[in-house]
Amino acid sequence: MNRLYHVPLSPFCRKVRLTLAEKRIEVELVEERYWEQTPDFLRRNPAGKVPVLRVEGRLMSESQAICEWLEEAYPAPALMPRDVDARYEVRRLCNWFDDKFHNEVTSKLLYERVNRKVQGTGYPDSKNVKSGATRIKYHLDYMAWLLDQRRWLAGDSMTLADFAAAAHLSCLDYISDVDWDRHAVVKDWYVKLKSRPCFRSLLADHVPGLPPPRHYIDLDF
Repeated sequence: MNRLYHVPLSPFCRKVRLTLAEKRIEVELVEERYWEQTPDFLRRNPAGKVPVLRVEGRLMSESQAICEWLEEAYPAPALMPRDVDARYEVRRLCNWFDDKFHNEVTSKLLYERVNRKVQGTGYPDSKNVKSGATRIKYHLDYMAWLLDQRRWLAGDSMTLADFAAAAHLSCLDYISDVDWDRHAVVKDWYVKLKSRPCFRSLLADHVPGLPPPRHYIDLDF
């Protein structure tokens, strides 16, 4: 059985989960308290990070590398376009969300509000939370600009770029940190993704002591 070592509210793990589910690759989910840095986990990934995917007898780490390997090993349904320029745009946007959005928003909101509590590392830093709440507006505006020109974030087809963005936003939606009324086009894009079968396991996630808001599992908000 394929196995994914993950954390439910990790956007990087969620991106891999969406890719696996979209491609209908069965996988056992194993929650990993990676911050404890246990010898068993460090043997699986010396970097001490999730996700780690065990598939076909090999261990893989780093979410983007995992997703692109899955795309090449299991090409249907396609999550990367064939055109070289279009593939560049998908990779650019994946990096945008996993780097810029993560550093400016996810790490400031999700990690402060959730990770500190789960890991027992203290109370949220109010300056970080305020910064994340400010910066997410800019990113939602950028997404709206993209979606005003395209059906999906990177073009006319759903790609890994959409999964990267949805992975981050779904984590933040779990803690009610996304203003879905800011741009109707962004909300409509998220509803399309949220309604896909690959999203079902994400909507079933439940962090002990941190229940999601009622709208989190509502496909129509």
